[in-house]
Amino acid sequence: MKDKIIVITGASAGIGAAIARKAGAEGARVVLAARRQKELSEVAAASGPDALAVVTDVTVRADVESLARQALERFGRVDVWINNAGRGITRAPSQITDDDLDMMMRDNVKSALYGMQAILPHFKERNAGQIINVSSMLGRIPFFAVRAAYSASKHALNALTAGLRAELRHTHPGIVVTTVSPGVVATEFGLNALHGGVDSRSLPGAQSVDEVADVVIDVIRDPRIDVYTRPVYADNVHRYYEDMDAFERASFVGPK
Repeated sequence: MKDKIIVITGASAGIGAAIARKAGAEGARVVLAARRQKELSEVAAASGPDALAVVTDVTVRADVESLARQALERFGRVDVWINNAGRGITRAPSQITDDDLDMMMRDNVKSALYGMQAILPHFKERNAGQIINVSSMLGRIPFFAVRAAYSASKHALNALTAGLRAELRHTHPGIVVTTVSPGVVATEFGLNALHGGVDSRSLPGAQSVDEVADVVIDVIRDPRIDVYTRPVYADNVHRYYEDMDAFERASFVGPK
């Protein structure tokens, strides 16, 4: 991790902030992006003396392109770009509006696409670098009806991630494109969801942000293309695709 240059979106709190602090403590130089200047500056102060905070709205392509430029101007290169920003929703599929779905695609898919496209020319020039897209178990298994639009957006993110990997595999094999899939994480994600929601910190079995950040740090040290933040999640995905009907009957949660 020492001297790696790592860009992290959604870094003012939660998983992004935990990754920043841990990476900075191990000698990485981090570039932190989020909309909230005060919170972002506080995380930067705890993430090493060279941490750079860049106020960024990742749903605006020009902001993300500016983030990439500022990171390169400051450090001369970027080694890892982590698309971590995103937002949830609480609404049953039958009630989803055009605006709901547009917002999920904007916040969870287009924001990551902007990041991938902004840093890709630099990575291609070096034939080196790692893009990490923080997805979700809901991008593999749509457990909860009220998270359907969020789940759809994360499925779309997974497809874009795999597609970019396929595009680069033969022409730029030095670039690694990674999907990281957490489960429920103890953050304010639920409270900040569109239309409100249950506090994720109160849900049984929720992972700590440090547990998830440790997995992300590990996949930077040892790059892989598809990572779950707990081994049991990979087992669940295998069981789901082996027999969807049985899995859904036993595990899916309807609107509440």
